[in-house]
Amino acid sequence: MISTRGRYALRVMLDIAENDNGNYIPLKDIAARQNISKKYLEIIVKDMVSGGLLSGASGKGGGYKLTRTPDEYTVGEILELMEGSLSPVACLADKDYYCDRRDICKTVSMWVEYDKMIHEFFYSRKLVDLLNTSPEGELNWYI
Repeated sequence: MISTRGRYALRVMLDIAENDNGNYIPLKDIAARQNISKKYLEIIVKDMVSGGLLSGASGKGGGYKLTRTPDEYTVGEILELMEGSLSPVACLADKDYYCDRRDICKTVSMWVEYDKMIHEFFYSRKLVDLLNTSPEGELNWYI
């Protein structure tokens, strides 16, 4: 399951992309538009700056900017920075993980296939793709 950290990170990235005017965007503005606690966003954007997704500036005129254009970010890289590995099982999430059953495990091929689907799904989607979608028609399957 993707936590609020991952979901909010995507919302921050989208908000900054949508409101990009060449200047840094204040976190209080992002928090207000997204209806997310500024305190919580401070924690999230700190990791995003450390991870190279955003650049930040403090003081008057400060805030956050994307470090690249929206077509250069994948949803997968954003989520993995915030969530860690998206792999469904420990033996795939951590290359150093030792499982004494790996050679006889009858389910590992299923997990490998599922892991590949997750990776391809999130890494094939760019931030710009999310900017160009409309939530009205996209969520009808869920309702």
